[in-house]
Amino acid sequence: MRILFTSAEVDPFAKVGGLADVMGSLPVSLYRLGVDVRILMPHYGFIDTQQFDIRPLFSFPYLHRTGVYQIDISETVLHDVTIYFLRAPWFFGDEGAVYGDWNFDMPRFIFFNQAVIAFMLEMEQREGWLPDVVHANDWHTGLTPFLIDEQRQKTPSWVHIGTMMSIHNIAYQGDNCGGWCWNMGVPERSHPELVARGLTNNMLATALAHSDIITTVSPRYAVEIQFAYQGYGLHELLRTRTLDLYGILNGIDTTAWDPAADMMLASRYAAETFVEARAPNKQRLQVDAGLVVREDVPLIGMVSRLVWQKGIDLALPALRRLMQDYDVQFVGLGTGEKSYNDDFYQLGSDFHWKAKTFVGFHAAIANRIYAGCDLFLMPSHYEPCGIGQMIAMRYGALPLVRETGGLADTVTNFDNKDADNGTGFVFQAEDADAVFHTLVWAIETYRNNPTAWKRMQERAMRVDFSWERSASEYIALYDKIVELRTNGH
Repeated sequence: MRILFTSAEVDPFAKVGGLADVMGSLPVSLYRLGVDVRILMPHYGFIDTQQFDIRPLFSFPYLHRTGVYQIDISETVLHDVTIYFLRAPWFFGDEGAVYGDWNFDMPRFIFFNQAVIAFMLEMEQREGWLPDVVHANDWHTGLTPFLIDEQRQKTPSWVHIGTMMSIHNIAYQGDNCGGWCWNMGVPERSHPELVARGLTNNMLATALAHSDIITTVSPRYAVEIQFAYQGYGLHELLRTRTLDLYGILNGIDTTAWDPAADMMLASRYAAETFVEARAPNKQRLQVDAGLVVREDVPLIGMVSRLVWQKGIDLALPALRRLMQDYDVQFVGLGTGEKSYNDDFYQLGSDFHWKAKTFVGFHAAIANRIYAGCDLFLMPSHYEPCGIGQMIAMRYGALPLVRETGGLADTVTNFDNKDADNGTGFVFQAEDADAVFHTLVWAIETYRNNPTAWKRMQERAMRVDFSWERSASEYIALYDKIVELRTNGH
């Protein structure tokens, strides 16, 4: 089976969020299961061609409504997966960041969707390679399923090419693209479901109407986005595709995230040895954070983007109240919106003897928080999947999360008894009081029921969050798409 991924982000070449993590891991797992999988991404100006051994493959002139552009295709191989890079000045090749403002991003990514089709035509002619399924990701590639639909009418060999769209965060949609699409020569989007809902100028909506199958990054999120609160205006359209909508839980790279091999830690450990071997990491974290070294005090950790989605507005008041009333410690790492950055920093300053907040990002500090904290806070308003809670569990930190999206799918609530069930602490209400009271429940459990705590730690560390499980589910859907296309869907 041949699969072509298209994405604006792929780790380690260009990363802004979780999309890059998926693109850096899922294709590798698919390859290991026997899939001929390749990735096409923009060749941004900041990508180091020497570091990644990126070499020219071919170039071709592309006749576009706005002019003739030379498209340069380069390639490299990482973990046995071929990654193609598409450069086309002025659209891609000189930028210093993945994203800019709307007026900058909209024409670039519309062009990228069009160039995907041109690339596929060149690959078919030059190498005889066409994918069975094109797997697009998020709004940046939202026009691709539609443009493949258009191309099927012109090129008979494309009739059997299927399409999948994965939603990583439905809040970002590439809307109001109509003027740019007209200027760039994109055909009119006239699907009845788009016309009826006034969504013809929405790139993600266009993909939802035209893709053979739609996926998102957790089962719970696939349900949530069909309702107004989480659907961000696309819920009604998604309900028309309910039978074609699947939630597949993201995985994590269990080789990269492995406390038994992580060289950034003071002490390495596994599920069999964590009781004794994990403790030096808490001590190291306390020293690094300038806190008193105490094993008995519950240490809360947080690694997060400091934005509304992540529930920072819920976490900060709850933590401030907790710092005032309880003997606890907190170490947090993150950066995001300025107001949250300032409040996050102020928390650490106001309670400097028991809290440390690092504004920014540093990989070593992040790993040491995962390995050294007792409780990992992640109170998101919404979370399509999330990987922080999975990493925390693998590192033996019990997550405290809101019951939403992938957090609900991955964290089992403590039974408040002997921990016959549970891998963390779960609350529902979107308010700071709920966070505070759940934190109190967790720290009292830490102090008063250490046996239950350790049982949950071991259970959490043994949960399988590898990509192999998810990759098998994707292969089953690719097979379904191929069958649909073969039977003339």
